[in-house]
Amino acid sequence: MTKGVKSAPTKALLSSKKAPSKTAGLEGASELEKYPLEVSASSSKLDSESVSPHITVLLDEAVHALSVKSDGTYIDGTFGRGGHSRKILSQLGPHGRLIAFDRDLAAIESGQAISDPRFSIIHSHFASMQAKLADIGVTAVDGILLDLGISSPQIDDAERGFSFRYDAPLDMRMDQSSGQTAADFLGRTTEQQLAEVIKNYGEERFAKSIARAIVKERDDGRAITTTGQLAQVVANTVTRFEPGQNPATRTFQALRIFVNQELEELSLTLPQCLGLLKPQGRLAVISFHSLEDRIVKQFIRDQENRDDLPSNFPVRAADLPQPRLISVGKAVKPGTKEVKLNPRSRSAVLRVAERTSVA
Repeated sequence: MTKGVKSAPTKALLSSKKAPSKTAGLEGASELEKYPLEVSASSSKLDSESVSPHITVLLDEAVHALSVKSDGTYIDGTFGRGGHSRKILSQLGPHGRLIAFDRDLAAIESGQAISDPRFSIIHSHFASMQAKLADIGVTAVDGILLDLGISSPQIDDAERGFSFRYDAPLDMRMDQSSGQTAADFLGRTTEQQLAEVIKNYGEERFAKSIARAIVKERDDGRAITTTGQLAQVVANTVTRFEPGQNPATRTFQALRIFVNQELEELSLTLPQCLGLLKPQGRLAVISFHSLEDRIVKQFIRDQENRDDLPSNFPVRAADLPQPRLISVGKAVKPGTKEVKLNPRSRSAVLRVAERTSVA
């Protein structure tokens, strides 16, 4: 965390134009986007110069961590644009199998373009993984990969409403076929609930002030329905923020996590992964902010150190609860070369654990 802070400008630079649906470039930062305080329409020149393909984060490291067996069965819990999946497929033999999940319809469409009998993709959030796999007769797997958070295509598509760079509908749903949008939530939430969401999911110190300002806008007949409106209200409220960071960064992150129930789904999924993995099966999880990483790290630690007996309790070492998971190496972060190529990867953390034979 950068110690220095600076005052927010009194007015954000907002364009009255709506952003086109074309994607913007990959410049920028991590899960907490660090873009200038500006919401504008993109020009054709900007689009032609900055559009870049999605870059898979920790591609080689994550797939290597799975220790892929040629005839194994693997799960990619977050297909995205298929970078990890294609790498796994390249290491599978003719009898191997890869099943991918994603709740984003654009990702499902991308996955359906893969013509490979070893591959299938399921439109679902990964919290339903165990049930969905049981439906197709899969009860045990050799490896599971979870690449958490939001993908570059989702950020760069203005109409998805994840980014404050353009003035677009305030959606933020990863699955646009169901659930409430961020605008829906802001239209009906209480000031107290909103403050808690912004504080807990965005770790925003000005959460109460921001919530108060948003609710006042709504109660005054100016319901917040676009990213530009939200960014403006937050910019007018937050007086101090980290250098180089948009004052709306943490609020946008908080709303996205809440709307998609990301942390709750992660907490529900990790025990399912434990139940699905065969002995020596690998779990690899890529996190992009401390809230996610904390859950993953604690889960692995709890399964690795299961001695919850009182201190000085008389018990033989052989009778102590044995670990269900064992950490594999230290946490892995992107190298300098990857961060330079893809700045958004800089906050990524990969944690890996191996399943033991303990039930």
